[in-house]
Amino acid sequence: MRRWGLSSEAIADLGDRLQRFWGYYGQWTRTKTRDTSPYGLSYVSGLLRMKGSRTMAELAREAQVAEQNMQHFMSYSPWSGRVLIAEVQQAMMERPELQGGMLILDESADEKSGDSSAGAGRQHNGRMGKVDECQVGVYLVYTKHQHWTLWDGCLFIPEKWFSADAAQRRTKAEIPNQRHFQTKVELGWQMIEQAKARGLTFEAVAFDSLYGRSYWLRERCAQASLEYYADIPNNYPLYREAPVLEFEQGKRGKPTRKFRIIGQEALQAADFARLPQTVWENITLRPTERGQMQVEFARYRVWTVTSTGTVREETLLLKRESPSIRYVLTNAPPSTPLAILADRKCQRYFVERSLQDAKSELGMADFQALKYRAWDHHLALTVVASWFIAETRLDWAAEFPPDSQLLREYETDVLPRLSMSNICELLRAVLPLRQLSSQEAAALVIQHLDNRTRSRCSRLRKHSGP
Repeated sequence: MRRWGLSSEAIADLGDRLQRFWGYYGQWTRTKTRDTSPYGLSYVSGLLRMKGSRTMAELAREAQVAEQNMQHFMSYSPWSGRVLIAEVQQAMMERPELQGGMLILDESADEKSGDSSAGAGRQHNGRMGKVDECQVGVYLVYTKHQHWTLWDGCLFIPEKWFSADAAQRRTKAEIPNQRHFQTKVELGWQMIEQAKARGLTFEAVAFDSLYGRSYWLRERCAQASLEYYADIPNNYPLYREAPVLEFEQGKRGKPTRKFRIIGQEALQAADFARLPQTVWENITLRPTERGQMQVEFARYRVWTVTSTGTVREETLLLKRESPSIRYVLTNAPPSTPLAILADRKCQRYFVERSLQDAKSELGMADFQALKYRAWDHHLALTVVASWFIAETRLDWAAEFPPDSQLLREYETDVLPRLSMSNICELLRAVLPLRQLSSQEAAALVIQHLDNRTRSRCSRLRKHSGP
């Protein structure tokens, strides 16, 4: 056990470690009149230990607290989720192992059966690859040296929620008055800007093509002296030389915003992969459990033009992993070695890993509630649970390094790191899940049948009218 970086004493202490961990963060879930932090501990503990559905009702049952009390704690209690997230962010910034990492922006959608939940509606669900009833969150993940954890998040609220016709729905979901319509790109930049303002030190930011094709976002990053790695679609227009723009003249001889480009045609990003002078370089990035991660990269200096006629010089990165090619724009200095550019571009994997872990291991996608505050609280407690795992992995890696002899015995150059699933499994061992008695199980089944019957009766009344 010890040879693999595991300590029996540390494992036995995991339950107490969670108690100590929450002893600090739980103070931010208290209100002026009540200490509601025990509900928070039950919620976080359930997220970390339970398998299957982790709705508020299921979490309350596991903790043996009244569902109504848990519902009130999440949907109505006035503690601030943003303050709790800020405390976690401060702890991250104080870890020397996490200095100089990367921020990665992405979104994640959760299916909903209706549009009553805050921000829900028919919108693009990237995970399902279609437009469907769902709730979409925009997230920032922080990663350094294959350590990753949720940094921040924000609920995207579609524009129709802010129409006059939706006033009653906004009131019912308790959307804060200070919220106004913001695109996903604007929400993403807002979180990046806040991270920089907090003093987080990071080398670069990365985002997928939904955000990467936004000239506005790339320009904001450049103005803030932030290096970016922005995925773009394969048909994104690019120029090989600085374009010359000719603006049309208005009625009084003043130039308008309409222009044409003289002397060259735009190429699509995919065209650069087919150019005969494209030089591909095979780069070894990092060891993985499947072996050394090797990818092929090429680059070009290119120019982009906005619809208003602003010209910008950037670097186009081409990443080839047969049979697909990805296209990335970056403002990194032209002298930056291609190996460094490739490594930073490939950090995007960790946002996918982090969101997948949050959904599968922490039940982030199981959330069911109508109120905006409940979503904000759920995000904060998920961030806390994610940081508990990350902090435990960091501490154990420092205190109990694996025996280097294992590398020679297995004839390998890298040993796997403890996963989020590994830590959750160990936590379940020291804090076993409660086993239901036959009477308790029967009561749950009856309650489920009762709820289904009441729902059916309610639907029939609505269809039949007064």
